[in-house]
Amino acid sequence: MPVANDAPGLDIEGTDADAETGDLPINELFQSLQGEGRLAGVPSVFVRTSGCNLRCWFCDSYHTSWEPTHDWFTVDDVLAAIEEYDADHVVLTGGEPLIHDSSADLLERLADRGYHTTVETNGTVVPDAPIDLASVSPKLASSTPTAERDPDGDGEWADRHEERRLDLPTLAELVETYDTQLKFVVTGREDLAEIERLVERLRDAAYTCVRDDDVLLMPEGQTRDQLEATRETVADLALEFGYRYTPRLHVDLWNDAPGT
Repeated sequence: MPVANDAPGLDIEGTDADAETGDLPINELFQSLQGEGRLAGVPSVFVRTSGCNLRCWFCDSYHTSWEPTHDWFTVDDVLAAIEEYDADHVVLTGGEPLIHDSSADLLERLADRGYHTTVETNGTVVPDAPIDLASVSPKLASSTPTAERDPDGDGEWADRHEERRLDLPTLAELVETYDTQLKFVVTGREDLAEIERLVERLRDAAYTCVRDDDVLLMPEGQTRDQLEATRETVADLALEFGYRYTPRLHVDLWNDAPGT
């Protein structure tokens, strides 16, 4: 499956409303090593959809959110492309893949074929579909694209992003429904107070236990140089607060190359 071409028909919210010839807007599909979380290093097929309901200023998939590009493919086409690779793990990512109704169909059919599925999600949507690992990345206040941080304007998305970025009942339902890792992008020590508050609120809201071991701290950075500046700080914070540190293995190995 080719890397997707520019397709301005995709709604800014990333819905399926403008699909004419397919089920899912696919930005890229490739095999690589899982770079983040408890499955880091596992060979996996990545299916990256285009479109997102948020706009983190530091988004490392700019081509799926701020300037979404894609081609439309049917679920059958996506399955056929996945089966060309010799891998047992599939990662559905984005953008925010769960805003697309057909993602649930894809996950059902992957489960029927025996694939292990990880879904990378911002935690604002609960699908009606099987998922082996929900990799939930709640967005902190530091993610909001304020005027001084907006990479594409003057902060036009700031209010919408701030209103949508956290949905505690949805986060609780995800934790209760799926095996979940909570993966926080950390920009500095100032993020930890917010993470601690959110974890405690989630523990109060969900009937499933949220362990410290389920909370992963990941350094913000899209390039090796950027990670070099943040990883030691985040590792020290993980040690101090008793959470897990997760690398960004794909950045360490391939820098910011696409298809990794």
